[in-house]
Amino acid sequence: MERKSFGNMQCPVARTLERVGEWWSILILRDALQGLTRFDQFQKSLDIAPNMLTRRLHTLVEAGMLERRQYNDRPPRFEYVLTDLGRDFRTIIIALNSWGNKHFAPEGPSVMLVDANTGEQVDLILVDRNTGREINSRDYAIVPGPQADDATRERLESMARRREAANEASLQEGAAGDGPKGKLKKSKKAAEPKGKDAKPAKDKPAAKAGKVAKRA
Repeated sequence: MERKSFGNMQCPVARTLERVGEWWSILILRDALQGLTRFDQFQKSLDIAPNMLTRRLHTLVEAGMLERRQYNDRPPRFEYVLTDLGRDFRTIIIALNSWGNKHFAPEGPSVMLVDANTGEQVDLILVDRNTGREINSRDYAIVPGPQADDATRERLESMARRREAANEASLQEGAAGDGPKGKLKKSKKAAEPKGKDAKPAKDKPAAKAGKVAKRA
């Protein structure tokens, strides 16, 4: 079955996956960012089949992430050097490393990002370069860009409407809990005695054993 191409989608995430979505590609870029350039170096680091490595390197060269350069004439030998596009992938690798350490390393981190001068581990967050503020889901939103087509605008606007509806419902639920009725209900519940101070429930009168006989 032929794989669907993401290259023509407007979503930048989909277009990125078109170029580096295969896991070997991401690991090759990881090693290239650590200074590896030659075929045998990648093969030893990744323990990958030669034919698979050849295909992945070719794909990354075609995508503009790596540049193939000849470093030896006899016999001809080539190395694979990061381009500016490939070097820009460093932030993605760092983010993946941090996310993996947070969620998939119960035994503790085996690979860490540290300050090269102090050796202190880096606490990674995403910030806005213009304001220095941390980017979180509460204060920021994904919106259509100037080149978005109608389908992209509709998709993002539909998602925004759903978020607004969910936020409104959450606010109304919170307001109901803080209103007079909600506060009275909470106060009554809090005032109810617990444990030894609780009063035993009164016994209900027993039901009559039978019906009253009719007079003759």
